[in-house]
Amino acid sequence: MRSWFESLEERERLFVMAAAVLLAIAVFYLAVWMPLDRGQKNLATSIDNWNESLAELRLLKDSVSSAASEASRPADLNQSLVVIVDNTLRERALYDSLQRSQPTSTNGIRVEFENVAFDDLVLWLGDLGSSYGLQVHSGSFSTASPDNNGRVNATLTLER
Repeated sequence: MRSWFESLEERERLFVMAAAVLLAIAVFYLAVWMPLDRGQKNLATSIDNWNESLAELRLLKDSVSSAASEASRPADLNQSLVVIVDNTLRERALYDSLQRSQPTSTNGIRVEFENVAFDDLVLWLGDLGSSYGLQVHSGSFSTASPDNNGRVNATLTLER
């Protein structure tokens, strides 16, 4: 290769060196610069999306907390757990999924659900915790059926 290069005339050598420099610049641009630039732009877009989502979530948090404070009712903590569970299940339209509820020996209640929407069940549990001080002591979940996405069978023990 070196002998071929030295056999060229001075003008041809300059042309070959200029072509080699342009080729090196093109390879650097295509193989290094463009992927880095594209990655940086993708990250910047991702950060912007996360910031927008975070701002929306902050607004939702404020509206939910203000709505919760307005809608909060003084809970009668002396009510029977059976009454509390029945009333709150009816409010959340989950009563049809309830299979049985029975008080436990330790100021608690055991509830069993069949084919209940998991999201609605979690919201109901949040209501019980914030309004009545009931917490999940133990629980088990299983999928209701393979074709019912988001629906579960659940057995929960709730205690104060």
